Amino acid sequence: MSNQITSQDSAVLYERQGGYIPRVAAVHDMCGYGKCSLGVAIPVLSAAGIDVCPVPTALFSAHTKFPVFYMHDTTEILNDYLDAWQQEGIDLDGVYSGFLGSAEQVAVIKRLYREYPHALHIVDPVMGDGGQKYPTYTDEMCEATRGLVDGADVLTPNLTEASILTGIAYEGQDVSVEFVQKNVDALLELGAKAVVIKGVVHEGEAVIRNYLALADVDGGKVDEVQSELLPYMLHGTGDLFASGLTAAVYSDRTLHESVAFAGDLVRDAMRITREQPDYETRGVSFEPVLGKVTSLLA
Repeated sequence: MSNQITSQDSAVLYERQGGYIPRVAAVHDMCGYGKCSLGVAIPVLSAAGIDVCPVPTALFSAHTKFPVFYMHDTTEILNDYLDAWQQEGIDLDGVYSGFLGSAEQVAVIKRLYREYPHALHIVDPVMGDGGQKYPTYTDEMCEATRGLVDGADVLTPNLTEASILTGIAYEGQDVSVEFVQKNVDALLELGAKAVVIKGVVHEGEAVIRNYLALADVDGGKVDEVQSELLPYMLHGTGDLFASGLTAAVYSDRTLHESVAFAGDLVRDAMRITREQPDYETRGVSFEPVLGKVTSLLA
């Protein structure tokens, strides 16, 4: 159930009813090795008491940080896949999308929006990082993904993805709040209802800043949420952040609370990951912190 939002502190996007288990379609790729995408979304959302319905956009042998990987694009099966859902009368409370296998898959997501008009639309526009597109993403795919901004209940780009979506030049991760606001304003103008910009880092500070804004609250003014910055980077943290945020949203948390929860979840998982072999390529080790996600149900 969607609620009327009146302020940043009361921005609850979903109200859970009693013992009802919300059902969310997770439209992401599946990676055989390297923790990311559905390998993160399914356990994290499940730990929050959400019925996760995967829609696999691609199959990867390993994530794209590895020098060698195999990818299978699933576009040709997805409409038949969703036709079967319709025949079974499956209902959805949310559509949470991430990495796509082709530009045509944007139409598949929009189909879900049409067929489940009451569902929340949570869009993690996974296209790139550090000022560069991911190797499987083409300009056509980036332009198609731009079409998901309009109507997104929550859009969660990093600064690279915000640049791709808005056309505002990427300026690195050490940017001013005014620059973040400029990007947010552009994304709200494109039709997003709420925006979370991830990963602003100022040189010399051990803090990572995430910014959120809602179109109908305070004129879309950004609100800052800080978390501890650890001195290393890991693959899959963006997926963990977006999945943690989604888990919190479906647990009656405000958007501000959901952003704070997601940031802390990533930090705690990163600390554990540092102790694992091959941690820099293997991906973020979130399994030991799933209890924090389960605690959202308390």
